[in-house]
Amino acid sequence: MQAIQDKEGVKRYLITLYVNGDSYTRVVKANTLLVNVLRDELDLTGTKKGCELGDCGSCTVLLDGKPVNSCLVLAVEADGHEILTIEGLGENEKLDPLQEAFIANAALQCGYCTSGMIMSAKALLNSNPNPTEQEVREAIAGNLCRCTGYVNIVKAILSCAQQPEGGSE
Repeated sequence: MQAIQDKEGVKRYLITLYVNGDSYTRVVKANTLLVNVLRDELDLTGTKKGCELGDCGSCTVLLDGKPVNSCLVLAVEADGHEILTIEGLGENEKLDPLQEAFIANAALQCGYCTSGMIMSAKALLNSNPNPTEQEVREAIAGNLCRCTGYVNIVKAILSCAQQPEGGSE
């Protein structure tokens, strides 16, 4: 990461982020948050800004495959890392199966928490393709939803789980 001083003497940093398979180079201040770069610089507004304190999970993205609250990650910390946002899940304008499951199971209402919830669920299913209901609930514990009772969210995630050996499909 290269440090640059601007005309006012403020130190800025040249960073490269790998977002949804694409490379982006930006100049940022040391205190610039990843959520702000994603939303304001890259126009990836699926990542929501909720509490901006790391409590609600609406800004969850995958950083090197791990779910993180992008409101708590400095952009300079993400330099050189892989970031996956909700916009990067589907392929060729086709929704990811997890996104389809949320729709099919009515797992969203206002939708504000949905992208963060899906990203947390994606990380879980990537590391554990056949989670229990308890494991699903633990994986989404950092994602708050004020509209639902989480029942349909859990059902949607479990519907994407792989069947265990010998299980029915």
